[in-house]
Amino acid sequence: MLFTRCNKLEHLKRIFKNIGPATLVAAAFVGPGTITICTRAGASYGYTLLWAMLLSMIATVVLQEMAARLGLITGNGLSKIVRNALSNKILRLVMILLMISAIFIGNAAYEAGNIAGGVIGIQVLVEAAWYHPILLGVCAFVLLFIGNYKVLERVLIGLVLVMGISFVAVAIAIKPDMTALVEGLFTPSIEEDQLLLILALIGTTVVPYNLFLHASLVKEKWQSTADLKYVRWDTIISVLLGGLVSMAIIIAATGLQGQGIDSPADLARSLEPIYGSFSTYIFAVGIIAAGITSAITAPLAAAYVVQGCLGWDADLKDWKFRAVWLIVLGVGVLFASIGFKPLQVITFAQVANGLLLPIMAFILLWLVNTSILGKYKNNWFLNLIAIAVTMVTVFLGAKTLASVAGLL
Repeated sequence: MLFTRCNKLEHLKRIFKNIGPATLVAAAFVGPGTITICTRAGASYGYTLLWAMLLSMIATVVLQEMAARLGLITGNGLSKIVRNALSNKILRLVMILLMISAIFIGNAAYEAGNIAGGVIGIQVLVEAAWYHPILLGVCAFVLLFIGNYKVLERVLIGLVLVMGISFVAVAIAIKPDMTALVEGLFTPSIEEDQLLLILALIGTTVVPYNLFLHASLVKEKWQSTADLKYVRWDTIISVLLGGLVSMAIIIAATGLQGQGIDSPADLARSLEPIYGSFSTYIFAVGIIAAGITSAITAPLAAAYVVQGCLGWDADLKDWKFRAVWLIVLGVGVLFASIGFKPLQVITFAQVANGLLLPIMAFILLWLVNTSILGKYKNNWFLNLIAIAVTMVTVFLGAKTLASVAGLL
């Protein structure tokens, strides 16, 4: 009995020791966009959209596991795998242009929301200043320029923990209605006016660029197929923790329904009269941590995508790799500094991600069923779940397009 218990403890230690790449994925999707969308969901509809976040977590685990498995088994990033898998030159060129457009160009615009979102947190604590976007940009630049994966991993894990503790602490202070919470979690409902917000909740969690980021990061930490079990545990634990943080934000916002809460700053300031300055400061720290983590991961993902699309054999310290993430980071700092309204930028980026997701999901589903994975390709059960996840994203994307076009 004692021997079995020791073995279990040792196994758990190994699992948590191997936590890493997927934490960066969680750091990426729990960004200012997530905080903004979750704040709107909780303030507008209470607990009723928690089911959408639960669905998002399941979808993220499924898709990220496939991306990570591809990266581990092949030793390549997702964009390079796609490039090598397509023998038709025209189709390959189209896919390269699609990936660069969706991830590199898209992330450059998305980075403005990351920087601006982090600035929101700073401005809850201190008076607004012109140099705040530059300050966040410098923090991201230093961490990326160091070019050491272990340093980057540890810093982001630390920031994710700070972020998680901040939001969960506020959610507990709210003293949520557990009956309504459980009902919202397991009773799906879709009202017409909730559709875009549901898509945004999914789009802010199942982020397309995270698929590319994850596939590239696993080969920075692991090289052997024997590590696949740790890759999977890393994915499950990190995504679930990230999803719980998102749920905590929704729960925190439910206590202030009907008060016109539209942004994280509104929520942070509105908490103070009810729960004291503690809640305001803790929530603001979480927003800042979320801004920095996303400001790091978005440029990093873009650099990995361009590297794979153009066939570079570059590492984190290569000048070409650095040039790509520097452009993305620079554009984000510039746009955030010239007065773009962060709420609009962030919301648009999340909806756009939700619409791009079906394309990425189809590509991923195709790749994990080809011979490049050998015995590690999808079985019928994994395919069934992956197809269901993909169909959900297609359905939500189609309904959103129809709504925007005025057809519904």
